[in-house]
Amino acid sequence: MTFAVGEEVTAGRVLRRAVRRHRKRLALGVFWLSLHQATEAAVPVTIGIFVDRAVSTGRLEPLVWCVVMMVGLFAVLSTAWRTGARHGVRSAEYEMHQLRLEVAQRVLDPRGHRTGMRAGELLSVATSDAEKAALVLRALAIGIAASTALAVSSVVLLLIDVPLGVGVLVGVPLLVVGIQALSPLLTRRTSDQQESVASTTALATDLVSGLRALRGIGAQHNAAERYRRSSQATLQATLKAASTNGLQDGVTMAASGLLLAAVAGVAGWFALNGRISIGELITVVGLAQFVAEPVSTLGYVSQVLAMAKASAGRLASVLGSAPLRVTGSAVSVDPSAPLLELSEVRHKSLDGVSLAVRRGELVGVLCYDPRDADALLAVVSGRAPEHEGTVAVGGLAMEELDIDLLRRSVLVEQHDTDLFEGTLRSNLLAGSEADEGRLREVVVAAAATDVIDAHADGLDHPLTDRGRTLSGGQRQRLGLARALLAEPPVLVLHDPSTAVDAVTEEVLAEGLVEARAVPSLGTLVLTSSPALLGKMHRVVVLADGVVVAVGTHAELASEDAAYAEAVLR
Repeated sequence: MTFAVGEEVTAGRVLRRAVRRHRKRLALGVFWLSLHQATEAAVPVTIGIFVDRAVSTGRLEPLVWCVVMMVGLFAVLSTAWRTGARHGVRSAEYEMHQLRLEVAQRVLDPRGHRTGMRAGELLSVATSDAEKAALVLRALAIGIAASTALAVSSVVLLLIDVPLGVGVLVGVPLLVVGIQALSPLLTRRTSDQQESVASTTALATDLVSGLRALRGIGAQHNAAERYRRSSQATLQATLKAASTNGLQDGVTMAASGLLLAAVAGVAGWFALNGRISIGELITVVGLAQFVAEPVSTLGYVSQVLAMAKASAGRLASVLGSAPLRVTGSAVSVDPSAPLLELSEVRHKSLDGVSLAVRRGELVGVLCYDPRDADALLAVVSGRAPEHEGTVAVGGLAMEELDIDLLRRSVLVEQHDTDLFEGTLRSNLLAGSEADEGRLREVVVAAAATDVIDAHADGLDHPLTDRGRTLSGGQRQRLGLARALLAEPPVLVLHDPSTAVDAVTEEVLAEGLVEARAVPSLGTLVLTSSPALLGKMHRVVVLADGVVVAVGTHAELASEDAAYAEAVLR
């Protein structure tokens, strides 16, 4: 029972679905918790009977029966609470787990997503918001149980004295409605708090990942100040939400206390006038005191529902987000067509770019403006569905290809390489299979042999998250080796050698040619490296978003002054 990608999803739908898919477990939880509340309400009734029929009469038999009744009540009360709480917690935990899986599945969808959220924000949605939204199940269970307690108490009070019962039946709903009046404000402030927390989490994630670069340019103090401001904004949002919570708690406690005092006072007056017995007075006072607990519970339920609604709204924005990349159903391409072809593409700074990568060809692209390179990467990776013009893979528009075929056909290796916790081997394989010989081949082609040979355990050397124990150049070369091992028909590289020295760069360029210059493969390299451009079959030069020159590196370096200045400086 999952939402389809791009389906309209609201906070209400997320919460209603949670109830539907756990309805059996939720029903059991409601039954046992309601039984617990009913037996707890029966305790003061039993004590009242005990006083009227055993204490006031001095008879032994009623006393024994009352003791047996109390033992039975507390046995049922304890069992019902444990069983009901277990079902409630289980349903909430299972829903939380399912929500986290759905968010992860949506985020990892190869078609991408249009949430606009950063990694830290998505992490907050998958953890904190999933947890709070799942609490709707727990809130419903204890809310219905609290309502059962109020119903049982009201019926008993009606049986004892109608005006007392009517007073409770009128007073409690008014009290609950008054508590609910604060719910919209609480929902709004809770939503603001969760958005602020997610934003601060995302900022912290970005700063930690870029800490080395920030230190390199001396910007760590500015970054710390930016985080301090974001953290202070989060603190203010949290305090506002907490103050609203506190106000609701205070109103709930004060109102339930006044209700208790009113009921107890009226019952005492009736007892003095002989309208009710002493045992009934004890029952009424006990029930009035007990009623404060379910009323307080309903106030807590109101808070939880407000938080769950706010979190469900954020979950809905992720689960209902449209795919970034539109795909079709074609499962094969034209073997005679260019592997990759752009025709009159316009996107951001690009203004009618046309280029092609044919089989067996390595094409270099030099962009005088880095914005052109970013826009071109976005287009060929499918992250720019709003572009104009055509991007074809094997003669078919990218939008017509089945997503699995598209993923197998085009691989974009970004400048910033992602490595994961594990070993060098697991990072290179990335779920695929290859023998030791093949792994060594791609490592040599990527000039990464020194990374492997530097460790006694070689490819089995452990890596920390993001490969933080490696240098930038080592991470770059491992990323290139992983891309070469995948052997996609179209490989797009973005500055694969910016963090290595000139000698290593030359070795890397030669290895790239050896690995990719085969008839079935095509490679597009966005770079300004003369070592790499010199190995390309053709170089395309972009300036101001248009193609201004095409030729070999040697031709362009000797005939184009702007090219020579950009590459050979």
